Amino acid sequence: MVTSITQGVKISVETTYQDEYSNPASEHFMFAYRINIENLTDFTIQLKRRQWFIFDSNGTMREVEGEGVVGQQPVLHPGDMHSYVSGCQLSTDIGSMRGSYLMQRMADDFEFNVEIPEFELIVPYRLN
Repeated sequence: MVTSITQGVKISVETTYQDEYSNPASEHFMFAYRINIENLTDFTIQLKRRQWFIFDSNGTMREVEGEGVVGQQPVLHPGDMHSYVSGCQLSTDIGSMRGSYLMQRMADDFEFNVEIPEFELIVPYRLN
């Protein structure tokens, strides 16, 4: 698990290789990742947007940007945590992702970015 804290918002990421949804012979490697977002601040915040940079070990980089996460724009009161699971397909057996969330402080609409720490996506047999 990788973790970072930006402006009082803690992001933790766990990844899992999805063997049953992958087809290495067709260069199709599927990974799931679970993100925990914890509000350590004294104010209520809302996740408005996300931006991802996805890297394959063949040098390919993709950018994904859009509203919310998995169809939601969660509101987190002080001390709240929001978790979600999503997935990523790579064309190689090793890659990584990193990114950021655009958050909004509800009291005054102040917007700020929270770092999503870089995490690796590695097929388990590559770890031997």
